[in-house]
Amino acid sequence: GMAGGAAWVLLAALLGALPAAAERELRFRPPAEAPVRLFTEPELARYDGQQEGQPIYLAVKGVVFDVTSGKEFYGKGAPYNALVGKDSTRGVAKMSLDPADLTHDITGLTEEELKSLDDIFNNVYKAKYPIVGYTSRRILNEDGSPNLDFKPEDQPHFNIKDEF
Repeated sequence: GMAGGAAWVLLAALLGALPAAAERELRFRPPAEAPVRLFTEPELARYDGQQEGQPIYLAVKGVVFDVTSGKEFYGKGAPYNALVGKDSTRGVAKMSLDPADLTHDITGLTEEELKSLDDIFNNVYKAKYPIVGYTSRRILNEDGSPNLDFKPEDQPHFNIKDEF
């Protein structure tokens, strides 16, 4: 109604009063860095969809995604439940649920499989599911020292779509 319109005009006037520098400052402040959560294998294994009400996590390329919103695919007894609670990069690349493929190891994958892995990683997991952390293998070197090349993934196209 009218009151809303008046409040809007007032707000615009107030914002107009901000010095240009302050306004620039507000616009370009980078988002606060969220601390990166590291998952060991046993920690990740706890989020395997077997406990009702617990989140369900799945790692691809060392990136841990919360796939709870896809419980009908990843929950207990669901078709892709074998992938969760671990880094299943190889299985995702080969579209395989064979226990031997449910590993981070991508040794010997074909060009085609690696391309498929990247497509699914970017267009399914990064697009649909929030990143909650990274596997220790992704963040640390073999000797346990921090991997200085580690960069958190951005999720520029991620949007939480209402499922209702």
